[in-house]
Amino acid sequence: MQLTDAGLVRAAQAGEVSALGLLLTRHRPALLAVAYGVLGYGADAEDAVQETAVIALRRIGDLRDPEAVGPWLRMVVRNACRMRLRAAGPVPLDGLASLPSAEPDPADLLDRHAVRDWVWHALADLSPPLRLVLMLRYFTGVTAYQDIADACGVPVGTVRSRLADARGKLARALLATADAAHDDVRSLARSRRQEAEETLDAARRGDFAVALAAYWSPTVESSWPRGHRTTGYDYLVRVMENDLADRVQQRLTNVVAARDITIWEVDLVNPPDDPFHCPPGAVWVQHLAAGRVQRFQLHHARRPTPVPALPG
Repeated sequence: MQLTDAGLVRAAQAGEVSALGLLLTRHRPALLAVAYGVLGYGADAEDAVQETAVIALRRIGDLRDPEAVGPWLRMVVRNACRMRLRAAGPVPLDGLASLPSAEPDPADLLDRHAVRDWVWHALADLSPPLRLVLMLRYFTGVTAYQDIADACGVPVGTVRSRLADARGKLARALLATADAAHDDVRSLARSRRQEAEETLDAARRGDFAVALAAYWSPTVESSWPRGHRTTGYDYLVRVMENDLADRVQQRLTNVVAARDITIWEVDLVNPPDDPFHCPPGAVWVQHLAAGRVQRFQLHHARRPTPVPALPG
């Protein structure tokens, strides 16, 4: 007997990932019809449907009325199309889905549902450049195209093309692997977060170099804001020591991990008497090989533009 849409939603929310793959396949023609109606025939409509699939993967557990999955998916694709028409700024994932979330960590939504292993298994099949832009876009606070471009060291146009390519390949990989068994990625994320916490704790104790030696290659290649490049981690140690001497603390807020990429998001907490010493936050993008960081890119979060005071 064929499951209803509501039955597939309940099965997906209970952890049966193949149910979600079937649900997305069943609704794909209707979603394409909506996208074609808004954007016309072409790659933009396909991209909007693929973005809808990614959103559904992350938000299916938050759908309170399984009977409403069809209208919900059509709403998501319609909003994705509208965002493409505006073609400016970041695409707020939660705004597209129109579902509130109380989770402070973007990756927590995946951790709450069994589909997380399915998603990360599919991500692992992408090339590192495609995987990185997707990880930044959907699992960190670095969502604006320009910020992703800065973090990756590539032009904005390259980010757009990589995201389009990555979404298409991810959607196909998800449908192709819906019934496969997957490794548990929670243990990977947990171990990478522990490494991050241990490394930052060691920095506060004055043992940053020792901690880096445990996880980083001694010949790591680093890219810094404004184009500065270094080899080895001596410069990174000096930067960290200078920040600590200036009473700047790095507070870990998020860790996103794939097999060969780890992303740390940190708040930079400035001293009260020097609140603008450092930008408000930073993103550490780490590329691994043989379990050690071989390449590192630091991206600073942009300071919010001050709002001028209204005349009194």
